[in-house]
Amino acid sequence: MFAWITDPNAWMALGTLTILEIVLGIDNIIFLSLVVAKLPSAQRNAARRLGLLGAMIMRLALLASIAWVAKLTTPLFSLFGHAFSARDLILLLGGLFLIWKACKEIHETIEGEEEGMETNVHSFLGAIVQIMLLDIIFSLDSVITAVGLSDHLFIMMAAVVIAVGIMMFAARPIGEFVDRHPSVKMLALAFLILVGFTLILESYGIHVPKGYIYFAMFFSIVVESLNLLRNKKNPL
Repeated sequence: MFAWITDPNAWMALGTLTILEIVLGIDNIIFLSLVVAKLPSAQRNAARRLGLLGAMIMRLALLASIAWVAKLTTPLFSLFGHAFSARDLILLLGGLFLIWKACKEIHETIEGEEEGMETNVHSFLGAIVQIMLLDIIFSLDSVITAVGLSDHLFIMMAAVVIAVGIMMFAARPIGEFVDRHPSVKMLALAFLILVGFTLILESYGIHVPKGYIYFAMFFSIVVESLNLLRNKKNPL
């Protein structure tokens, strides 16, 4: 089980998979930040940790069911000349949900949200469930890729644990930053719509290189950072 410790290729695979999990986890951190922002401040940190912890357990369970994961790419039916697999259906539903969620948040941000009398336990549990389910959708391709990159189940699981640990550390400061700056929140929502459309295209077999998406996000963040610096030095 631990023979891989002395294998340089195994360590290279661990590093590669960890970086892959972290990079593909950017989408999840942004979504997580927007979901927990709806909760009272006292519940946000707990929701982040429990949501990511639950997502990690579900992701490890996926890796442990390698044979089942491999079957997710098996065609189930054809529609308009395209064969849909379970993976395609999951990506399609996830993309539609992301677009709906982001558009709903944008509408509430612009028009104003109707505050309820209180935030109950169902909203707390709902936030955790949303984080867990969306993490599975975001990580589905990375899990399938991990199965192809490494033959050692322990290495794949170790990469997931390390990546989620880093995400737990980064989620709070990123969430607080997004919450403090409404323009950054709007940018994050627009990015989620873009990711949603990408998931829908992927479900139809149209591959969109992730590098293009992340470059667009990086460029937008740089421009918005310059705007924040300008506003800080020259407040209206």
